[in-house]
Amino acid sequence: MQRAVHAGWSWVQRTGSVTAERPGGFRFGSIGVGTRLAFPLGTVFGEPWIHLGAHCIVGEQVTLTAGLMPDLDLGPDPILRLGDGVVLGRGSHVIADTTVTIGSDCYFGPYVYVTSTNHSYDDPHEPIGKQWPRMEPVEIGPGCWIGTGAVILPGARVGRNVVVAAGAVVRGTVPDHAVVAGAPARVVRRWTPDEGWQPPLRSPAPVPIPDGVTSDQLVALSELDEETVAKLTRLEPGS
Repeated sequence: MQRAVHAGWSWVQRTGSVTAERPGGFRFGSIGVGTRLAFPLGTVFGEPWIHLGAHCIVGEQVTLTAGLMPDLDLGPDPILRLGDGVVLGRGSHVIADTTVTIGSDCYFGPYVYVTSTNHSYDDPHEPIGKQWPRMEPVEIGPGCWIGTGAVILPGARVGRNVVVAAGAVVRGTVPDHAVVAGAPARVVRRWTPDEGWQPPLRSPAPVPIPDGVTSDQLVALSELDEETVAKLTRLEPGS
């Protein structure tokens, strides 16, 4: 019975997932080849204004919304755009009441929250939930890593190849090649062509594999002690 339940649920997941080839994908403004939205989906609406690039992976229970509510006419342009190769971890939310752009090859951990809308609290006498929200576009550059539970607030401009630490709360502009952490997030490390990583990385950079090394040789290397491996990796190819 257990095997039957697991097999049945696997069939449901495969059948319920959304791809460019399945009817569910036809609702989206565009959805690239190889992209898959895992089943079960989270809240998804405003699909005509959601454009998904190629080879994206959208995990289970991920929310993707365009507009304040379903069935609005949002005009001719896309509101939420994902580049190619984007991965959105399980339970993440991307709320695009105004434009949200996520660059190619961005990887999100689970339960990341990205929103272009925030509640206002100008009137001290009116419940905050009843006050008209503020909206600002959000842009996340290509090649970023967004850690588990991070929050990207309205107006954020995250540069290229940025690491956002788990649980960070990001607002404002983050420069390229930076690591940000905290609430509110601040830059804790940054790379520049002149100085490299500042402050310096605590762990050494990975040793590149010499040209011509085969998979069998790599297996053999994995069984050697660290000193021997270090000597071998300094040898010229063919030595």
